[in-house]
Amino acid sequence: MLRRLFFLLPDEARAQRVVKHLVFLNISERNIHAVAHGAELENLPKATERQKNDTAFRVEGFLWNTNLLLFVIALVIFFISLLMTEFYWSLGALFVMSVTFFAGEHFVVNVPDVRLSEFSDALSHGEILLMVDVPAKRVAEIERAVHYHHPEAVVGGVGWTVDAFGI
Repeated sequence: MLRRLFFLLPDEARAQRVVKHLVFLNISERNIHAVAHGAELENLPKATERQKNDTAFRVEGFLWNTNLLLFVIALVIFFISLLMTEFYWSLGALFVMSVTFFAGEHFVVNVPDVRLSEFSDALSHGEILLMVDVPAKRVAEIERAVHYHHPEAVVGGVGWTVDAFGI
């Protein structure tokens, strides 16, 4: 799983300079995605429709709701098995409840979350959003480099993405 860094820039020329600097830092252009409302980005790597529609947010919601549903089903099975004195079902239900609980806890604590809707005001005022996908170990390095060399770039946070799904 990659981390997605978000940078807001005031115009396309400055965004191009940031992209050139990121390429210099060995970030592939296919891992850089630009979003703007009402502007045709001629010289920037464009975001796909999935990225513009925040598909990662919908995937995250689906996984979270599925996890909660599994937990509730296991809880119901646990209470029914206690009433019926079927203790082997109780052990299975406790196992499923434990797995879903720890998976949810891991997700909440360790997976960063930023939504594109957080940038809608800035985008509606003509700013450009760069989404940069990097390995988790390079997040601090890339943020520091962009902040130092391009102080006009506003760091918008860190999210997650899975390269294989193109989201």
